[in-house]
Amino acid sequence: MKRILLIALISFASTTLFAQTALKIGDKAPLFNLKDNNGKQVDLKQVLKENKSVVLFFYRGQWCPYCNKQIKDLQDSLQILTAKGAYVIGVSPETDANVSKTVAKTKATFSIISDKDYGVMKAYKVNYVMEQGLADRYKSRGLDIALANGQNDNVLPVAATYIIDKSGKIKYAFFENDYKKRPSVKTLEANL
Repeated sequence: MKRILLIALISFASTTLFAQTALKIGDKAPLFNLKDNNGKQVDLKQVLKENKSVVLFFYRGQWCPYCNKQIKDLQDSLQILTAKGAYVIGVSPETDANVSKTVAKTKATFSIISDKDYGVMKAYKVNYVMEQGLADRYKSRGLDIALANGQNDNVLPVAATYIIDKSGKIKYAFFENDYKKRPSVKTLEANL
């Protein structure tokens, strides 16, 4: 029953999202250099030198069933994506410990980055702050966003996925305020 109430609350949240304007196809992708869940330094500039493209996606946290489904779908199709020269990177505001929970739940083997200071989310213009009333309702149902992120605010990313080509430009952009919607692997594959 508690899980049903949490999912209903999360569903309600989709109508109250406010975010910045997304980056568009043709925009230069902001560079970043952060450690992933395995302690590997992920330098976007270097990754683009070594691969044909990067699939960069943003997810809310290990507590989000839609995020976990997207990650599982990407993992299940990872060989298809890597065969086309893509390197997959997930970015979340959640703590390293919660990223580890995401990996355990989804069996993800690609790089996942804890964006502790929201620097990557801000650079890609996908960050938003939850309304305090909504954050309080989440918390009353057992989900403290600030605690999950190791911060004192309630910042989450919009469901966004970008394909960045070798030149560092955005080749495909998916930006959706409704966190339940994600691009299919088939769509990503077609845009690689």
